[in-house]
Amino acid sequence: MSIVLTEKLLIYVTVIANRSIKVGMIVQIYEIQDQWQAEGCIKEDVDHIGSVLLSQEEWRQPSVKEVIDLSKGTKVENSLLPLFGDPETIGLCLDYYRPHYLHLCGSLTDHQGSPVELEPIAEFQHSLKEKFPQVGIIRTIPVPEPGIMKGFPALEIARALEPASDLFLIDTWREQEPVEGFIGITGSPVDRELAEELVRRSGIPVILAGGLSPENVFETLMIARPYGADTCTHTNMVERDGRAVRFQKDFKRVEAFVNEVRRADRAIREKVQ
Repeated sequence: MSIVLTEKLLIYVTVIANRSIKVGMIVQIYEIQDQWQAEGCIKEDVDHIGSVLLSQEEWRQPSVKEVIDLSKGTKVENSLLPLFGDPETIGLCLDYYRPHYLHLCGSLTDHQGSPVELEPIAEFQHSLKEKFPQVGIIRTIPVPEPGIMKGFPALEIARALEPASDLFLIDTWREQEPVEGFIGITGSPVDRELAEELVRRSGIPVILAGGLSPENVFETLMIARPYGADTCTHTNMVERDGRAVRFQKDFKRVEAFVNEVRRADRAIREKVQ
């Protein structure tokens, strides 16, 4: 992997797991669970499609396999996020799905924000990279909402896990997680200053998530200047009461999100020239 820097981050030129080359900011969309949703994302020029495995017991999902197989025939890359941590089952998943990326988003702190023991987590990731060298590893790094906690150890956590990761994804930390034991799926923004510092200090590419929407992604990217932007909740269809519908994308909002990320990428390039 190589990173080209001018002032703050301008362009990532990345080669991950001896496979992919990307220039400029990418767009990553979660949760894509069926072929129809994947085709919609591909049509809207999304770069990464993320799918979720909700159950260790039902880890073999034909519809998710179809998403991954479909994206392999395009320029779009895929990632697989298991909402479980059993090493043996994760190995079975990688062997079955063969995704471009495995996305690990397990909790890295206790409820007070203190880091858990990170060495075993790094060792697990190293073991996966040895066994599945063709699969890149995305590791979610928690960052709290603005003004919630001073001195949060996001940079410390990132330093410990960077050698065992190919990409970081910044997502929102909360004392009480919406999905117990896992970071994210909050729909709420992260502290932009801490996110920008993590992007600047990281030796690997960083994707920014956490409450990003077509309405706020341009401004946020102009501050943080990450490798890419991730969205889930705020590009979903919504019920009449305003609640997001999981696993159902509003492709007008997906299109708007992609356009705003591309606009930010162009603006950053122009600004530093």
